[in-house]
Amino acid sequence: MASPSELDPFAGLPDAERLRRVPLLAGALEAAPLSGGITNRNYKVTLAAGPLVVRVYEHESSALAINRENEHLNSVAAAESGAGASVIEYLPVENMLIVGWIEGRTFSEADVRIPENLPRIADACRVLHAGPRFVNDFNMFAIQARYLALVRDRGFRLPPRYEEFMPKVERLSKVMAATAEPTVPCNNDLLAGNFIDEGSRIRLIDYEYSGNNEASFELGNIWSESTLPDELLEVLVHSYWKGLSSQELAAKVARARLWGLMSKYGWTLWASISASISPIDFDYWGWGMEKYDRAVIEFDGGEFDRFVNALTN
Repeated sequence: MASPSELDPFAGLPDAERLRRVPLLAGALEAAPLSGGITNRNYKVTLAAGPLVVRVYEHESSALAINRENEHLNSVAAAESGAGASVIEYLPVENMLIVGWIEGRTFSEADVRIPENLPRIADACRVLHAGPRFVNDFNMFAIQARYLALVRDRGFRLPPRYEEFMPKVERLSKVMAATAEPTVPCNNDLLAGNFIDEGSRIRLIDYEYSGNNEASFELGNIWSESTLPDELLEVLVHSYWKGLSSQELAAKVARARLWGLMSKYGWTLWASISASISPIDFDYWGWGMEKYDRAVIEFDGGEFDRFVNALTN
């Protein structure tokens, strides 16, 4: 006699009822959760024609500045560029996005820290950045301000000294605006698990926070998310920007460093909000405080002024 899981591949999954309602998934042979999602739940669903990835999310994701319609349209653009997975179906009523399965190895932070992988990551970013523009813009200063207003309004936790650094953030915002780079379509959330190594190339997945942004933010956020040593940020920046002078490259490294700092400072509030509203079992606060502690060291250190000055000299 067949077991319940053989009769129903969705049996036991948290989103089984939703998955069963999707006509595309009728006749699924297998279904299994994928690790890594902390704002949604991801499943590998295997059909006779091959595997797909089903991303399931909650309505409260809007509090985190995630626009699912933008995510869908930007995922389509990323697929057109060759950087992202193909988009199979968008089901807003069911809170689902179904994308193609990319056969490859998911990176860990250790993989991102391998120097030989950084030029390949830079190449993947350039493919995305050269593709169709996204339907929205992303600005971490605006996101951080939105998060801070929500945290204050709902009485969520703020880490010690958080608002003490706002004058430096305001100074940085003005300098970044005065020396702005042209924007390109960016993922804006390239933690290690969003790199899939196909062997011949690296693909980029997960476009929840995608939007047109500076390439230097993308590079700085990669540096921050995988806690790269400073010398490896230089490898990444030099691999991305071709044909620049040593002085121009130094300014690009400084810009990426400062965007990496701003991303840590902003995502800290993302963690505070998520810890209060998310139904997913994950230590959001601990995740955010690890980022915040690194941001505090950078705000308190003497290099902040040096990097800011490097943008205007």
